[in-house]
Amino acid sequence: MMIKLRPAILMLSLLTLLLTSCATPRQGPRPWEELSGERGLASWYGRPYHGRRTSNGEVYDMYQLSAAHREIPLGSWVEVINLNNDRSLTVRINDRGPFVDGRIIDLSYAAASLLEVTGPGVVPVRVRLTQTPQGDVGPGRYSVQVSSFTVESNALALKAELEQKISGVRMVKALVGGEAYYRIRVGHFTSRAEAQTTAERLASLGHRVLIMGSEDRP
Repeated sequence: MMIKLRPAILMLSLLTLLLTSCATPRQGPRPWEELSGERGLASWYGRPYHGRRTSNGEVYDMYQLSAAHREIPLGSWVEVINLNNDRSLTVRINDRGPFVDGRIIDLSYAAASLLEVTGPGVVPVRVRLTQTPQGDVGPGRYSVQVSSFTVESNALALKAELEQKISGVRMVKALVGGEAYYRIRVGHFTSRAEAQTTAERLASLGHRVLIMGSEDRP
């Protein structure tokens, strides 16, 4: 009797093993989604990539606060902390990379300068997601950033100049790492296509522009 039961028991065991191996394990939050953030190395990139298209279709401007990451959704905002000096900065993910083992984020020249990364080139950082593109709801979720200044009078001068050529110009003050920045932005657009049209017009006037996917964030 026992001999007859063994094949059935064996088949049941194999079936259980097969079902267990085929089950998809539940995925937990990715490191950058957790409060403690993702730790690794940060590098930066500038020329010759300045002026080229990024992964989300924007023109890369090394003087804007942006970064590249391999997985974080494009258009998201992340906090980056330099673990060597505790400087922190919020940047927008608009590109993919870096594709070097051990490195988790590639900063724009402007972001790297504020975090003091340009000197050493590569530093340990912590990266934490602060806002995804899904958080951008309601009207006016797109705007075009023309420039960013540390001197308010320079920002006001550009604002006055642009107001002679285009409507919807405003100045947005942002505190980044304890330092004040004055951003000149144009428009409150409900679609990226509208923002793109204005961006192309401003670019034809000789301005370096960046389409912002999250209204009036730093």
